[in-house]
Amino acid sequence: MTTNAPVLTIDGPSGSGKGTISRRVAQRLGWHYLDSGALYRAVGVAAGWADLDLDDHGALVRCTFDTRIGFRDDAAGELRVLVNDVDATDELRTETAGAAASAIAAIPEIRAALKDRQRAFRQPPGLVADGRDMGTVIFPDAPFKVFMTASADERAQRRYKQLNDKGVSVTLDGLLREILARDARDAQRAVAPLRPADDAVHIDTTGLSIEDVVEQVLALVPREG
Repeated sequence: MTTNAPVLTIDGPSGSGKGTISRRVAQRLGWHYLDSGALYRAVGVAAGWADLDLDDHGALVRCTFDTRIGFRDDAAGELRVLVNDVDATDELRTETAGAAASAIAAIPEIRAALKDRQRAFRQPPGLVADGRDMGTVIFPDAPFKVFMTASADERAQRRYKQLNDKGVSVTLDGLLREILARDARDAQRAVAPLRPADDAVHIDTTGLSIEDVVEQVLALVPREG
């Protein structure tokens, strides 16, 4: 790990906007970007392809070590995720992959196995790391930390629009229940529960535009010149 490279961590619950904001902030800063949730979703997808039982922790840990995960930008500059050399980006964004990731993330051995993979993203000129325990566990020494939130209703609305735009049939009530259930799982897990770092700046994105939030985050990072 290149410890002298600065890190900006952006943690928060599902649907808070941290993924979109992190990606844009990384582009504006010219820094590397880590979507830590994609790692857990990738393992969940690989486990699904192998028809593994999510209660079989031993098999899931072996799957974590065996799964190859890669990232690349497509021609439009969008992040694509490769799982065992297969572009699984669209599958990673499904509710099924999200639920599997949440269950897998509660297994201590899997979190430990993925820790070094995440820390390897810390390279000059800097890293924007998006997740749930970036500021508390993976990069506790990061000089810049944000904890991003939004109301559960707004997060459900955002997800509803996102899925509808892709032609996926879902109900708003169902999405809200899933979001609340995932919040509870993430906050109550024994290892690396979802919580803000003591030194994190809290940003509530409810009712704010993407650009408003991007500017708030960029204001936290001193710019040369």
